[in-house]
Amino acid sequence: MILVDLPGVQKPRDALTERMQRRVEQELADADAALFVVDGPQGIGPGDRFIAKALLGARGNTPVVCAVNKTDRLREPEVAAALAAAAELEVVDDVFPVSAKTGAGLEALIAHLATLLPEGPLLYPPEDRWDLPSDIHLAELIREQVLRRTREEVPHAVEVAVEDVERRQDGLVEVHAQVWVETQSQKGILVGKGGRMIRDIGTAARKELERDLGARVFLDLQVKVREHWRRDDALLDRIGIE
Repeated sequence: MILVDLPGVQKPRDALTERMQRRVEQELADADAALFVVDGPQGIGPGDRFIAKALLGARGNTPVVCAVNKTDRLREPEVAAALAAAAELEVVDDVFPVSAKTGAGLEALIAHLATLLPEGPLLYPPEDRWDLPSDIHLAELIREQVLRRTREEVPHAVEVAVEDVERRQDGLVEVHAQVWVETQSQKGILVGKGGRMIRDIGTAARKELERDLGARVFLDLQVKVREHWRRDDALLDRIGIE
């Protein structure tokens, strides 16, 4: 089963978001099924309805399965209400309660998704867990830690580019990366008072990189301002954002 994590569905505002929306539409057209994940405790909100409407217009005949996540944080009547609200979305064909934290419900969800997929040869070696180039994969691990700590302030204005990865003779892996933002105020948020925010990001990202690479890591993070980078088609081509 190949899972394609789509960009956020949104109204295009610049070259980056235009590419993101085209990618969503292309992937939905090529997919055998779509998995729509919603937050159970938050309930179905305007953002979910916006995505559902976009799915309805772009999916064609692709079946849409809705996973109501975080059911471990809900009581039984609340789970029932969350499932009913998800089922009311016009685009949704099937609904499953799950908890990504505990694993509850995932077996049934995976089994159902498997029934929607045609039989065929393996498209990737069975040991492969992703198809990203190594530098992009490492950059995404770093970017995840940025987003965990900045939430609403800089989500689509931040990009990470890994400049160099060197494995030294003593086994230490040196990773040098740049974190791009569009304004000085965003840079101030990422650096934080006395550099505290970027140190916290670096510490958390280093642990993820060590887990992924299976080695001790020295991570050098530099925060740079690149105004309007989301509008630069040539730059988006270079960093692999299709």
